[in-house]
Amino acid sequence: MQISESSVEQIQPPTYGNLVTILSIDGGGIRGIIPATIIDFLESQLQELDGPEARLADYFDVISGTSTGGLVTAMLTAPGKNNRPLFAAKDIKPFYLEHSPKIFPQQSGLGGTIIANLVRSLGGPKYDGKYLHQVVREKLGEIRLHQTLTNVVIPTFDIKSMQPIIFSSYQMKMSTCLDAKLSDICISTSAAPTYLPAHNFKNQDSEGNIHEFNLIDGGVCANNPTLVAMNEVTKQIMKQNSDFFPMKPMEYSRFLIISIGTGTAKNEEKFNAKIASKWGLLDWLTYDGSTPLTDVFTQSSADMVDFHLSAVTQALRSEDNYLRIQDDTLSGTDSSVDIATKENLEKLSRIGENLLKKAVSRVNLENGLFEPLKNGETNQQALKRFAKILSQERRLRQMRSPHTKNPF
Repeated sequence: MQISESSVEQIQPPTYGNLVTILSIDGGGIRGIIPATIIDFLESQLQELDGPEARLADYFDVISGTSTGGLVTAMLTAPGKNNRPLFAAKDIKPFYLEHSPKIFPQQSGLGGTIIANLVRSLGGPKYDGKYLHQVVREKLGEIRLHQTLTNVVIPTFDIKSMQPIIFSSYQMKMSTCLDAKLSDICISTSAAPTYLPAHNFKNQDSEGNIHEFNLIDGGVCANNPTLVAMNEVTKQIMKQNSDFFPMKPMEYSRFLIISIGTGTAKNEEKFNAKIASKWGLLDWLTYDGSTPLTDVFTQSSADMVDFHLSAVTQALRSEDNYLRIQDDTLSGTDSSVDIATKENLEKLSRIGENLLKKAVSRVNLENGLFEPLKNGETNQQALKRFAKILSQERRLRQMRSPHTKNPF
């Protein structure tokens, strides 16, 4: 299979500007409604500045997502009519509201009890994934990784080789077997253990060799994929990719990063060592309606990325170029990845809207909790500020680049 030149034409490369721009979206199942609300607001601000046809893919060098964030990433970057993004940011939340109840059908009566859920989990994944596979293939069709309208980075994990597989627009040019269908990539990165089945598919590289993938949710290795995206860019700088000339490796002060979480129940404190000390295998897999093992590894990996980036950006005095939007006060059904009732989906939508109004918070490097900044800036105000920077950066690149094409 021969890969054509990348169709990344909507955004001029960083070499013509001052920044490298990254948008990253965490995993979290139906809680993807929360970042969907955030990116809808961000895109609306860009449209106020640059016109109604402006799309997020026009402003970010890399859009990265894990699990539900990987699906959002594909929707924002897949080409549609006139080689413009298939979905606007405002279309993402309605997609979740419409399809989540069919992806995660809720059991009623005795079929929805904790015991019934436990029995089902012992016999296979909680959901068969058939509807998810159907709708993803329907929306994304035959579109492949190399066709995305900006660079994407979507982590998965191969349980046969026991290593992360990163579907990256950059790596794909060297490892052409990674030029898979976006539908296969989305199904793979969403295959959360115990919830949805692992995904197997084969893909052909540019020399005709067949590569087999046995993949599960990228959240097991990078539920917050921000650092994975930054590493992909850093490798390109080290390889002296002309798109990043004259940047130097580790020049993180030139990164502009918006990282959006899907919410956590950190403050709920529903587990403790006294309880967990008595757990066996089944308890770690299901306890009080949740999946402790999954919660632990996804939240811990996401937090470690934020700890690192908060420390690095503060050390480089570039913390104003890093925005992490996260709500760690979820509780009960709010924190579930799969309770797709109408009431809960609407509540998640309200949580996203309220999160916009909350003060920008930064992780306390000592206690790990999110604490509001003293300047009182809200997430909404911060996104407006970032939108202006993104618009200015885009205009600067268009002015400097001899290859500018105006997609609007």
